[in-house]
Amino acid sequence: MIQIEPEVIQQAQNGNQQAFTTLVEACQKPVYNLCYRMLGDPDEAEDAAQETFLRAYHNLRRYDRQRSFSTWLLSIAAHYCIDQLRRRRLTLISIDADPALDPPDLAPGPESAFHHSQEQQRVQALLDTLGPQDRSAVTLYYWYDFSYDEIAEALSLTVSAVKSRLHRARLSMAQTWSEQETTSYPTERKHHESPAF
Repeated sequence: MIQIEPEVIQQAQNGNQQAFTTLVEACQKPVYNLCYRMLGDPDEAEDAAQETFLRAYHNLRRYDRQRSFSTWLLSIAAHYCIDQLRRRRLTLISIDADPALDPPDLAPGPESAFHHSQEQQRVQALLDTLGPQDRSAVTLYYWYDFSYDEIAEALSLTVSAVKSRLHRARLSMAQTWSEQETTSYPTERKHHESPAF
């Protein structure tokens, strides 16, 4: 979770440009990663992250300091990405050119890094099968450790709707994973299990 000093947020709300720069520097990686997992394209994710900070800057005075800043900021990013996904509705996202969801760990050797990259691309492909709000809920829950309440607040849903979306998304992803395993390894299916979503 993003940790921001309350004083920095207050200074930024009061128009301190250096304080806002500090906010951007502290939050740019989590915001970019969320946008990347939502959109599946590094250039679009970068544009979405920039738009998120622009919107945050214009609405910063309205931010309620009683709320979690990270929830507020990531909800701006999630809503923007949902809008982008709705605009291109049925267009499939190609991730063939993307090396991985995250930069590969430099510690393992080339084979391990390649395997890790392939697994992350498979997970991204599974995310791409979900609708925009389901994708947001899964991303916020599994990668950002948001609680049901935080996801509900970020996506303007009820807690029961969040639980329902997560349950449905897990089933859908597990089924897709299982179908891919059957297609890829028809004779070895018993040796492969679905991931625990």
